[in-house]
Amino acid sequence: MGGVGKNHYFCGMNTSFKEILHERIMRDGRCLPGGVLKVDSFVNHQMDPDLMFQVGREFVARFAGHDINKVITIEASGIAPAIMVGFLLNVPVVFVKKKVPVTIENLYVSRVHSFTKKKDYEVCVSTEFLGPEDRVLFIDDFLAHGNAAMGILDLCRQAGATVEGMGFIIEKAFQKGAKLIEEQGVRYESLAVVESLEECRIELCR
Repeated sequence: MGGVGKNHYFCGMNTSFKEILHERIMRDGRCLPGGVLKVDSFVNHQMDPDLMFQVGREFVARFAGHDINKVITIEASGIAPAIMVGFLLNVPVVFVKKKVPVTIENLYVSRVHSFTKKKDYEVCVSTEFLGPEDRVLFIDDFLAHGNAAMGILDLCRQAGATVEGMGFIIEKAFQKGAKLIEEQGVRYESLAVVESLEECRIELCR
């Protein structure tokens, strides 16, 4: 796998985009019981195109030293930021499907557990669109338990593709996803880090 295996985001970072994203999360984000952060008014149901474009620019800047020829994500919440990154890098964007389609004959398949939906499901990608020549950047909206990221790593291993890095709009630092990615030796970047959602209060890493 490509990269270093360490998150280059740190709390002391002072950037205008970080402040913009933090302000938006605090203003429009909603905390629900069970450690759930809802950002569906601007990230993963209704989307803010201008914010998504800024997200794309930030990821492109952070992975500027990597030779990326494809962006990959999982449907559906990661598609918007992934499209922006792909547009700015001028590379194709592939989204991994959550249902095995009857229209595709040759697939790489992996099983992923969803904590929010409380079920396992198979994710898949056509062998036509992921192969040994690919150096991919995985983009998603959230890093929580890390199951989607592990599914992507499994698919890329099956295809022989290199994972150059992973980018997440929001990371929940109190869950295990970051540790799982670091153990795989993959570099990842989070644009905002949630330290706690205890008592339904959003606490961000400043």
